[in-house]
Amino acid sequence: MDKPVSLQMQASELLDAVIIHYKGQPVGTVAACDPTAPDLNYNQCFTRDFAVSAFVFLMQGKTDIVRNFLKLTLALKSHERQLDCFKPGEGLMPASFKVEVRGGQEYVVPDFGEHAIARVTPVDSCFWWLLLLRAYTQVSGDVALAHTPAFQRGIRRILDLCFRTRFDLFPTLLVPDGSFMIDRRMGVYGYPLEIQVLFYGALRTARELLLPRPEEEDYKVGVEERVHHLAYHIRQYYWMDLDRLNEIYRFQVEEFGAAVSNWLNIYPDSIPEWLTEWLPAAGGYLVGNLGPARMDFRFFTQGNLLAILFSLADEQQSQMIMALIEERWSDLVAQMPMKICFPALEGRDWQLATGWDRKNLPWSYHNGGNWPVLLWLLAAAAQKLGKPLLAQNAIALTQQQLQTDEWPEYYDGRQGRLIGREARKFQTWTIAGYLAAQAILEHPQHLQLISFEDEPVMLTCDLAPKLVEGYSDIALGSD
Repeated sequence: MDKPVSLQMQASELLDAVIIHYKGQPVGTVAACDPTAPDLNYNQCFTRDFAVSAFVFLMQGKTDIVRNFLKLTLALKSHERQLDCFKPGEGLMPASFKVEVRGGQEYVVPDFGEHAIARVTPVDSCFWWLLLLRAYTQVSGDVALAHTPAFQRGIRRILDLCFRTRFDLFPTLLVPDGSFMIDRRMGVYGYPLEIQVLFYGALRTARELLLPRPEEEDYKVGVEERVHHLAYHIRQYYWMDLDRLNEIYRFQVEEFGAAVSNWLNIYPDSIPEWLTEWLPAAGGYLVGNLGPARMDFRFFTQGNLLAILFSLADEQQSQMIMALIEERWSDLVAQMPMKICFPALEGRDWQLATGWDRKNLPWSYHNGGNWPVLLWLLAAAAQKLGKPLLAQNAIALTQQQLQTDEWPEYYDGRQGRLIGREARKFQTWTIAGYLAAQAILEHPQHLQLISFEDEPVMLTCDLAPKLVEGYSDIALGSD
């Protein structure tokens, strides 16, 4: 037992060593501290990366750094944009920020995506910010921070961004490729699962933190309506098990009207060959994406694990997701927990979906690579479902290897046996993911920081179309 303890101490020391300070106060952590590789943007604090570190700090009772991060990122405004970059919308949180010193003065410089590869704007940053605010409030008891006018306004601006009227009839969010953890082109444009799950968690967080005041009432009504429609939509239409696969296999196409089973016109021929043999009889999962005439059958790990933690997947679905992970352990966990998605895109699919992205070669990086940071979500989901032994087995696979390999960002290969070709060493969220996994297993009460209780899904209106009396009496012409 001495080795894991010493490894945790080393990991804690490494995490403390990468803290960023602004005006003498801790405000975040750098993405990586690899002395053998150029910094590029790894010396910045990324919102989604820091979220994992922040949960660790909260589990350790270190609330100041999280409070400072929340206040700083909320206060960041858009700086000068490049000529071809439009002003980011209010409510958008930065992808990252860095602290620069000019003329003896410290400045915080945010990046809303204008410097990112392919200039992709992060959709998930504002959702992780809300989830951190909820967790901070739980640990510190400092409800007053969330209730300040600035934070209430910040929550409303995030909701404004999400509730904006658009050319769409779905309760899900339409987003571009590369707008979340998978931040490169991977064919996930549209309604990727991870964003929908984070959106659901953000809605439930906003419902908890918005004050009962007249100016918040419209937002509360909007949240209440959207959260139920979103839950119904994801549970009903994103779900995949053997029964659902058989239903899709026998779908009729080109159906019209309200009472149809194949309402998105999914063609049975689009079912990939690998799925019919890979899907276990007792398991199931939420598919990666869904849209008109399109179902992305890939398994995306972070979205499915967060769906368990947020209770977006119902109890039976959650158990079936975990059963699938156990049944397909060699594919999804293998030698280094765990695959970011399965299977990898190969051949012509890889060429078309990734644009010949050499970093996203099959079974590498975001195209089926293994990401140790996902260990903490696996541990949390297993703990929530009463299966801590599963999480312990996953940790046992990794702890010695991570230390030997110097905490890499990701691993390559079907089994995750190769350190990623372009992976940074001493990747902060790899370190934090290990610490969070251990902390959740040792102190299960920490689970509440990232978990939501199940609640019944009650649609607030009948989705079936109704005949409107008086259509024939509508007058045409001038007002």
